Amino acid sequence: MDTMMRLVAENPAVIFSKSTCCISHAIKMLIRSFGANPTIYELDELSNGDQMEKALLALGCDPSVPAVFIGKKFIGGSNEIMSLNVKGKLRPLLIKANAIWI
Repeated sequence: MDTMMRLVAENPAVIFSKSTCCISHAIKMLIRSFGANPTIYELDELSNGDQMEKALLALGCDPSVPAVFIGKKFIGGSNEIMSLNVKGKLRPLLIKANAIWI
């Protein structure tokens, strides 16, 4: 969990994903569509990916991916991100975190 939180603290937008997850791909594309360049960690490609996945589950992200952190805070998975987008709240959140500047 400490390693994961350190990674989150270093970047304004972080997505924990799996390279084979189509929902993760959609969330990455959505966040990039605002001009953000999120840091992405593909759990299935990391040696400690299993440990990170367990930490995400402990945070309440079920399923474990995608898990989105914006402004050093855990925002949630695909449902939460899509809901924020539909309500028009995702872009302002990215701006506040300095993930985008416009």
